[in-house]
Amino acid sequence: MANITKKVSWSSRGDDSGLAGEGTPLLNGTEIPKPSRQLSGSGSVFRIGRFSTVDLEDDITSEEVKFELPTSLLSFCLFLFYVFDEIKCIHLSLFLEEERRMSHMGFRCLEISRWVICGLIGILTGLIACFIDIMVEKLAGCKYQVIKENIEKFTEVGGLSISLILWAVLNCAFVLVGGIMVAYIEPIAAGSGIPQIKCYLNGVKIPRVVRLKTLLVKVLGVICSVAGGLAVGKEGPMIHSGAVVAAGVSQGRSTSLKRDFKMFEYFRRDTEKRDFVSAGAAAGVSAAFGAPVGGVLFSLEEGASFWNQMLTWRIFFASMISTFTLNFFLSIYHGKPGDLSNPGLINFGRFESDSVAYYYYELPLFMGMGAIGGLLGALFNSINYWLTIFRIRYVHRPCLQVMEALLVAAVTATVSFTMIYFSNDCQPLGPEHNEEYPLQLFCADGEYNSMATAFFNTPERSVRSLFHNQPGSYNPLTLGLFTLTYFFLACWTYGLAVSAGVFIPSLLIGAAWGRLCGILLASFTPTSPIWADPGKYALIGAAAQLGGIVRMTLSLTVIMVEATGNVTYGLPIMLVLMTAKIVGDYFQEGLYDIHIKLQSVPFLHWEAPATSHWLTAREVMSSPVTCFNRIEKVGTIVDVLSNTSTNHNGFPVVVQPAKLCGLILRSQLIVLLKHKVFVELARSRLSQRKLQLKDFRDAYPRFPPIQSIHVSQDERECMMDLTEFMNATPYTVPQDTSLPRVFKLFRALGLRHLVVVDDENRVIGLVTRKDLARYHLGKHGLEELQLAQT
Repeated sequence: MANITKKVSWSSRGDDSGLAGEGTPLLNGTEIPKPSRQLSGSGSVFRIGRFSTVDLEDDITSEEVKFELPTSLLSFCLFLFYVFDEIKCIHLSLFLEEERRMSHMGFRCLEISRWVICGLIGILTGLIACFIDIMVEKLAGCKYQVIKENIEKFTEVGGLSISLILWAVLNCAFVLVGGIMVAYIEPIAAGSGIPQIKCYLNGVKIPRVVRLKTLLVKVLGVICSVAGGLAVGKEGPMIHSGAVVAAGVSQGRSTSLKRDFKMFEYFRRDTEKRDFVSAGAAAGVSAAFGAPVGGVLFSLEEGASFWNQMLTWRIFFASMISTFTLNFFLSIYHGKPGDLSNPGLINFGRFESDSVAYYYYELPLFMGMGAIGGLLGALFNSINYWLTIFRIRYVHRPCLQVMEALLVAAVTATVSFTMIYFSNDCQPLGPEHNEEYPLQLFCADGEYNSMATAFFNTPERSVRSLFHNQPGSYNPLTLGLFTLTYFFLACWTYGLAVSAGVFIPSLLIGAAWGRLCGILLASFTPTSPIWADPGKYALIGAAAQLGGIVRMTLSLTVIMVEATGNVTYGLPIMLVLMTAKIVGDYFQEGLYDIHIKLQSVPFLHWEAPATSHWLTAREVMSSPVTCFNRIEKVGTIVDVLSNTSTNHNGFPVVVQPAKLCGLILRSQLIVLLKHKVFVELARSRLSQRKLQLKDFRDAYPRFPPIQSIHVSQDERECMMDLTEFMNATPYTVPQDTSLPRVFKLFRALGLRHLVVVDDENRVIGLVTRKDLARYHLGKHGLEELQLAQT
């Protein structure tokens, strides 16, 4: 291990006790305490490496397996071999009893229920998207109309500084409301939420990420952020909102409101819940971009670490329902009932004219633009990375976070006003122009300021104008200055304590410099400029910039094609995105991967590091291991679970001498202790209570902390037989198994942990997600990342 470079991040071989260092703040300002690795116990307890988890609060949440429950007893028997690595594994015999009692019609009803839930997810996600769109349109429209009238009033008489102050005050008012809600009420609602949902679908639960309060703050916060004129979009938060809706609807109850509707109780376990969250995330993408297929591919490419093919059609169904619901209600709102042509929140418009078709000799030009997008994306991500590090260190108090958001809002208004004021790009306002809030300023009558079309508008409308305005609507200087200023504004804005997405700012930046490229190319061939249509190159530039920042390929290609309604651009967009990803990955990781790493989450990528084949399970495992005997003393179990210096979630069960016979989880032990499932004597089973499946489902998902379980002194002397509740066939590997093979087991089976045994089946270590995620292929070869101290 001596030739592995040590880097600062989230884990270490010597201290595998947490996902973040002591007092290490997450991006939302919260802190995760640092528990010690040492664990004291009696002679019947062995040592265990800490089971990695993100949630150290009341509900024990961490990595989970993602499986679909089979619908036959035979397949269920196969399912048992890997269901135990699920985070909240429940007593086996209870599942078996329920399966045996269920008729064929019962299984059919469960399948119908899954489709019903996906339909509800789509409907509610579409309604939320419709509410966000209408509120943003109303609030932003009122703001820009008031400012426009004020500017027109003071243009001739002087005193435009009053208009600037009014613009800044209105921006700050909206951002103040959104910032306070995020910083003080629910910090996890900051940002787009896509990194957190990626982690959830990858097998890691972030605290409070799918709660009702998070949804409310996210929705209201993103309305305030967009209406406040920040360089943000509302599409990213829609993905998070859809995931929260799915997590709540699929459980048939609200733990936040303490209301149980006695519905969908069968799905109250993490495997089912994760499947529905995948559908919710896809529905959010579909509502944002009008791209049902793109939503499905997003869940596959950017989310789930384990994909269930049986789930694909249900996710697509939820996405279709989401788009239909959004378009239906928006058509009614706009007074066009039955017109479902609106392609989603962004509303790119259709690229249908023959004048914007591309030629094959343009493909190298498109790939060159993809390389530019990769370079600019890497620069954007690098600047945002160091800015986020600064925020983690110095801007972690809620009051400071709100003040920074207000500063950005005021600066954005000032920069926008200054750029518009000094711009002399005046364009004729003809019938073919459809600017929402045209500003005349110092232009002649019948003309408008072209810079105002880009700045004095919501980002979605600015993107649409760059795509579809006639050639000559912008001069090169206007596009160049706008690209430069908006690039740094968007980079500064992403990571603030507000609900905001990066999709639209990225598209807007790329559309600006892409349109600039089209104008310059057309100037080289003045005799035949029709091939270099500015709108076409704006589309390519938008795809290149977004791909260079988020590094999505397949799903983003389909999203762009569906959003523009023209499959003709599928090939050039794919080439552009692949080029942007290759170039960008050479310099810096994708934006979401950067923020996931900064949050110290054990995120598993698709493949193990290329040079890790020489590492074995013995070198990467956590050891020594804390184990329980098959028949264990209650006091010993309580002491191990109550030890504040550790937060283990998985415990091998052994028979002397330390030979593995099973595995049991913390959540199971807590439920057993809560219901007093133990006997007075080790060999007596007469008084042991029979648990019902309802006991586990009632406790899910917020299992009570061990501190809330009262165990008397007499009960501490009782014994607990773990035989009936443990996983009798946990996955194990020999100590000489290579790291890539261990990695494939985790990815292919959705494992959470893996027991390492010797030749005599004795427990010698435990491999967790964090043990695998800490190995990273860096510039100096294979690097072992260590516990973050920033």
